Amino acid sequence: MPDTTSLILLAAVFFCIAYCSASVGLGGGSCYTALLAVSGTAPLVIPLVSLALNLVVTSAGSYQFTKHRHASWKLIIPFLITSMPMAYLGGSLQLPKPLFYGILFTSLSIVVLRIFLFKNSSFSLKITGQKRLALSLFFGAILGFIAGVVGIGGGIYLVPLIIIFGLGTEKQAAASGAIFIWLNSITGLIARVQYHSINLGNYTPLIIAVAAGGIIGAWLGATKLTPQTMQKILGGIIIIALCLLYQKL
Repeated sequence: MPDTTSLILLAAVFFCIAYCSASVGLGGGSCYTALLAVSGTAPLVIPLVSLALNLVVTSAGSYQFTKHRHASWKLIIPFLITSMPMAYLGGSLQLPKPLFYGILFTSLSIVVLRIFLFKNSSFSLKITGQKRLALSLFFGAILGFIAGVVGIGGGIYLVPLIIIFGLGTEKQAAASGAIFIWLNSITGLIARVQYHSINLGNYTPLIIAVAAGGIIGAWLGATKLTPQTMQKILGGIIIIALCLLYQKL
């Protein structure tokens, strides 16, 4: 566990991360994971704390985006069907850290390139019915597994995926990401607590900080921000995560 000074500094940074993340339907788990790793937090503890923080932030996001009718259940449910059991499975496992960080860094880099270098590129899926359902179920399983294993929620992949493939609008993608992370964080956290129990009370400053940032950010994302601004914020969050993760490669 970080010392008191480090914990306070982390809380201030986590407030900003939660604020930005919630505005685009994310929980900030990838940034929390990287920062906790850099601060010297034990690898066993990191997924538990990150999942708990994801849960807090996306509670606000799920509420705000659903309240303002941006949630498309037809879009999100297929992803959830496979992601939740896989999140539980992933929560009971521990992958080798080098493998995880390598895959995470590569995939996030691709997302950043798309957002900033290929702004107008979008794939229009020419599939419907069972084929589209199969695609959603497939990606849901992969993202759910990642969510459970490393505590990043999986939404950081889901939101760009929905936008890139034209499955929904930016607002619908943000709503889907918040709900996806919220449910998978619960599932992964339950599995983690069963196998690796820690005292989350030691991290109360972080929980309070992300709750405040998440509430403000989620309200802005659901009501004020334009789609273009939301994509830039998402890209900025991922760049921060990449910079931090690079140290772990």
